[in-house]
Parts: sequence; structure tokens; C-alpha cells
Amino acid sequence: MMAATKRMAFGVAAAALAGALAACSGPPGDASGAKEGAHGAKKQAPKAAPKSAVRLIGDGSTAYTGKQPHVSAPERLKPGQTPPQFVVFSWDGAGEDSQRLFSHFREVGKKYNATMTYFLSGVYLLPEDKRHLYDPPQHSPGRSDIGFNDVAGISDTVDQLRGAWLDGNEIGTHFNGHFCGKDGGVGTWSTQEWKSEIAQAKAFVKRWKTNSGLKNAKPLPFDYDKELVGARTPCLEGQKNMMLAAKELGFRYDSSGVGKQVWPKKTEGLWDMPLQLVPVPGRAFETLSMDYNFMVNQSGTVKGDPSRHRFWGNQMRDGLLQAFDRSYNGNRAPLIIGNHFESWNGGTYMRAIEETIKTVCVKRDVRCVSFKQVADWLDAQDPEVLAKMRTLEVGEAPKEGWASFLTKQATAAPSAGAASQVKRAERH
Repeated sequence: MMAATKRMAFGVAAAALAGALAACSGPPGDASGAKEGAHGAKKQAPKAAPKSAVRLIGDGSTAYTGKQPHVSAPERLKPGQTPPQFVVFSWDGAGEDSQRLFSHFREVGKKYNATMTYFLSGVYLLPEDKRHLYDPPQHSPGRSDIGFNDVAGISDTVDQLRGAWLDGNEIGTHFNGHFCGKDGGVGTWSTQEWKSEIAQAKAFVKRWKTNSGLKNAKPLPFDYDKELVGARTPCLEGQKNMMLAAKELGFRYDSSGVGKQVWPKKTEGLWDMPLQLVPVPGRAFETLSMDYNFMVNQSGTVKGDPSRHRFWGNQMRDGLLQAFDRSYNGNRAPLIIGNHFESWNGGTYMRAIEETIKTVCVKRDVRCVSFKQVADWLDAQDPEVLAKMRTLEVGEAPKEGWASFLTKQATAAPSAGAASQVKRAERH
């Protein structure tokens, strides 16, 4: 299980009234909680990685095992073809503890043909007695706002990471110490400090056997230097400098921003796929597409009134389904959903996510996949076609239908004034 010293400092503070937003700080009220998870993707005659291809890397914590199974190659849209509806279920600080939520949502994903992105916190592969190996920017060695792990917790987490990748899921990063706010938080870090944080996040994955003493365990079946292509920052802070560092280190996307349900664009050379503003049924504002934000708006604490738990979970589920419907029947922009392996308010948000997966991932033209798979698909498309799809606003379907819309010559990119309006809307 995860170490008893673990403290969670999650999420993104909620949008309220005029859509005001503040990125995540620590959980309000009672800071207790446990972990939770999910999964998502479409598959084509997958082949298991051949055993003969295994080649250990470094101390044997990771290995090259060939092409990832259960991941199909992206295809370019044909002229006039309706885009698929992508849905990305992603998990911040992915790890397995006594609640077994990581393993649970892996099974949910397999049942509903969904693969997902798991943003691993590197310190979850570092035992408490080795905490001094983490040297966080602007903090003393061995400091972390989410704690470290124990050997049993590391073993359980590695088992899930291994299985998740073999299922076709992506292993991204949520970095390490989850520092938020002005006092040394990630939003104050320089590009060089981010490079150090990323290097350490990789190192804890690449040396988990040495650090934990589990030298006879099976390796993770991927080269993390190649697998790691995307991230979400703690509290959605520090995105600009992190992206500058990540671009130099070969990352392909980021999901640390705040945005709308429109087609992604590139920022600093990376696909910018932010969390999105989605409806809160019965309320006059929207909030971010993350369990933490719904919780803050509803109870302001991880242990709110038990009599309201079911209502709150239903409200989150229905808000996500409304967001799905307006993309599915509108501009077909990818729907981005963020979660934590947590049982806040009695686990009602985990139920909401599972019910959302069951509902949307079985629909026609829907692909519940990882960020990496969306990035692969975007890279395979005609840039002019993507530019035209980006002219569609939230919930806006082509008036003349997709066949006509994507057969005509692509329109010019939006004006500088329109682009600046979108940019302002995506930042708070």
C-alpha cells in the first residue's frame, strides 16, 4: 500500500460565477483521501510484444520489448470524412494503494474498449528511506508535498504500470513533489529547474529496482525516455516554463492548461490539450473537467454531507455527458477529462467516471484513447484540415455538414484578434 506519510495536494480550484478559475492547491477542508483511477482506446488486431524482443535497460527497471500492443496506427481523414470523437480519461499521480482503484479502472477500460493516460508521480516509485535521493527545485532534499511510498506500494504500482502499458495505455508524468503556490511552487520554477524535475521523474522510473531493492521483479516493458512524451503539472501551474523545458526533451503534448472544447493547437511546439470548461447541471457556471473541481464547487471538502454524495456524483456525470454530447453532435473536439485515484465524498466521483466511460466509450465513432494517441492522430492530419476544424466553436457543428465542410478548400486561419480572444478565454 502507499506509505502512511503520503499527503495529497491536488487539483485545480473551481470555476465559479463568471467562470473565474484558480489552479489546484491542496484539498480544502479535510486533507484525507485515497487513490482512484481510469483507462481508454480503440484497437485493431493487436499483437503482443514478442518475448524475444526484451532487452533490459540500465539496472533492469525498464526494458525494450518492441512496439506497444493494443495501439492502432493513426489514419488521415479522407476528404469529407466526419472526424472521430476522441475522449481522453487521464489520471493525475497514478499509483496503486489498498483501494485498488488503478487495477479496477484498468479492468473498466478493457471492458469498454478504452485506453487512458496515467500521469505517474515519480516519488511513488521512491521508498521513504530513500527520500533524500529527490532534490526538488527550491526545496531541501527529501521534501515532497505528497509523500513517498513503501516497498509494497512500489511493487503494486509497478505491477499496474506494467499491465497498463501492455493494455495499450500511456504512462505520462505528474512530476514528483507536487509543490503548489508562491513559496517554491512549480509556478515559480525556471526552465532549468523544470529540466531537473523531469530528469528526476525519469530517474525514479528507470531505477525503481535499485531504489526499492526489488531486483528480482519483472521490468517495466518500455523505455521511459521514449515512452514519456507528455505531462500535466501540479495544480496546473508553471506551464510556460515547463513546456519550454519539455520541448527540448522531446515531449509532444501538454495537458496543464485551462481551455474550451475546441480542436487543439500547438504551443511552444507541443500539442496543447488542456482541461476544459464543462457544464455543472443546475448551476449558472461551468467548471473544469476534473473530479477535484466538481468537489470544490459542491462541498468544498473531501468529506462533505453523506446525504449529498449521490447527487454530487450524478451532477458530475451529467455535466461530463452534456460536454460529451455537445462535442459529439457539434465540432467533434476531443473531450479531456482529468481525475485522481481518490475516494472524495465517499467515492462518488469514481462512480461518476465509471458511468461516463460505460456510456460514451461504446458509441459509434467514439475513441476513448490516451493523449499520445490523440497526438499521433493530430500529427497524421492535413494541417489545413485541422485549421478549418479549429474555426468551429464549442458545440458548433458545420452548418452544411461534415462532408461539405471538409471537402471544400480549408479556410484561412482565424484573425489575430479572434485568436487573442480565444487565448484570453483559455486562461481563466
